[in-house]
Amino acid sequence: MSNGLTDGDSDLLRRIARGDEEAFLTFYRRHQGPVYRFALQMSGQAEIAEEVTQDVFMVVMRSPKQYDPSRGSVAAYLYGVARNFVLRRLEQDRPYLTALDDPQSQHAQLAARDADPLSDLARNERVESLRKAVLALPPAYREVVVLCDLQEVDYAEAAAALQCAIGTVRSRLHRARALLAEKMRAEERCAV
Repeated sequence: MSNGLTDGDSDLLRRIARGDEEAFLTFYRRHQGPVYRFALQMSGQAEIAEEVTQDVFMVVMRSPKQYDPSRGSVAAYLYGVARNFVLRRLEQDRPYLTALDDPQSQHAQLAARDADPLSDLARNERVESLRKAVLALPPAYREVVVLCDLQEVDYAEAAAALQCAIGTVRSRLHRARALLAEKMRAEERCAV
């Protein structure tokens, strides 16, 4: 019997369909981090990211045969499921307070604790501005930035996750980067 650590995702999904808890645990450990980071970067809220991650793996547990390898990688499938849950949740919670706007957020506490030299403060402010700019993007642009630039997913996998053409991913990413650059330049002008 296999220990589950060397099993491919397809084999793990077959074993999950048969009720193998060890296979589910291995699959979860392998994919939980990227799914959580994607949901966090899309929503800006740890609470939503946690719920979405749980929902994604509940789908896997209940319907492991839903994944179709001919439509893309397992990661693309998981990002696609997570995307749907995040967008649904954001629609329900609109307007929402992001973790970046919440002074009690974990990120704000860490930044306040670690802010010593002036250069670190300036860099942290720029990173914070960029995060806010990403969260302010319309969802269609935010999701391509999160997938391609932050999660480092290739265009083909992003297209599979978003259920659109690769050209659409490229054009959205181009437009999203232009919007981000514009927002960052505007903020720099205001800071001067």
